[in-house]
Amino acid sequence: MPGWEVFPYEGDIHVKVLEEPELPEPARNGAAGADCWGCKDPLRNAVWADENWRVSHTGEPTALPVVVLLCPIGHADLHNLSPQRSAEVGPMLQRVERAIMSLGGIARVHINKWGDGSEHLHFWLIARPAGLMQLRGTCLPLWDDVLPRQDESQWKEVLHELGAALAVEGGTTHA
Repeated sequence: MPGWEVFPYEGDIHVKVLEEPELPEPARNGAAGADCWGCKDPLRNAVWADENWRVSHTGEPTALPVVVLLCPIGHADLHNLSPQRSAEVGPMLQRVERAIMSLGGIARVHINKWGDGSEHLHFWLIARPAGLMQLRGTCLPLWDDVLPRQDESQWKEVLHELGAALAVEGGTTHA
């Protein structure tokens, strides 16, 4: 990866020593719905929500134009998501991507699912600005960590526009 043109770091990179496996693994946040951040305050950092889904921000300005999470309102991970919510995943991801793209200046929206920190299902939707070819691909989240953050008022305006774009098809803007 350090040789990739999209890798955001230069210089010597050293691989860490792999630690011994930790078995059994420690419980993730919100295990079995107990003390779950997503269930305690379902509208915390919400940009938009309806009765089944919410789109939320990370709590602080990002370097990239949009970094949001799509989560079910009810506690579930992907493996135990109800059949009704499972059938909505694809259409909801498309809806959020369309809303992000409608903001303008966005070339691509990357969708990621990591779940090692929390048991509450959350899909990351990360927008790559148009023209910034060096930010393509799997290193995009790394670039968000190293580039200068947006001005807070600009960030809030983008989130408000995103919430309004999502609300066109129903639900409520919260940003």
